Amino acid sequence: MPAAIALATTAALLLTACGGGDDSSKDNNDKVAGTGTEESDSPSPSASADKNAPTFAFPSDITVTVDRQSTGDATKDAILRDVAYSTQANIEAFGKGDGKTANMSRYFGGAAFTYWSHRVATLKKQGLTLTGHYRYYDFEVTDVANGKTAAARYCEDQNKAYGKEIKSNKVLLTKTSDKGFVLYTLQAARDSAGDWQVTQQNWKKGDAACVRG
Repeated sequence: MPAAIALATTAALLLTACGGGDDSSKDNNDKVAGTGTEESDSPSPSASADKNAPTFAFPSDITVTVDRQSTGDATKDAILRDVAYSTQANIEAFGKGDGKTANMSRYFGGAAFTYWSHRVATLKKQGLTLTGHYRYYDFEVTDVANGKTAAARYCEDQNKAYGKEIKSNKVLLTKTSDKGFVLYTLQAARDSAGDWQVTQQNWKKGDAACVRG
């Protein structure tokens, strides 16, 4: 079963990941993106040049950088494109406090969608949101089965990422560390519309494969 987000005890800082239910995920009190600036009422839209690309509306104090290289394989590139979109859909959902946005429905499916929707609602109920900068990189497809299901992985840098109290706009600052780098592994399935949806995810903070100097 996918698990997601780890909330730090009182601060309840968010980790944008889905855990696999293993013991290692129980103490992962990671942080989320943030610059510490005040959130604006006017979200900043973000779109890609890809055909039929989604548009993402992030709050003005949230930025997302995606470093994704072409593999030269059309199927793998489509998978990684949509996996990259899923990372942005997730951040957008938490920024809006709505886990059932059009982009979430498009790029998440099954148990992963159900879990994320619940976690977005929980964080909002606790009076918390995200702020800051997310960076995603080292996207890789590790397996493809019959062009319908796939396994992939990618890294996230959360070292400029924080939680934020909605009412006070107080940013919950944390120190930079190797644990701010997170490795995600996932399963995805192609839906009837041709999009690749993330269905299950695991994560590991501080993984050496993702740590950058």
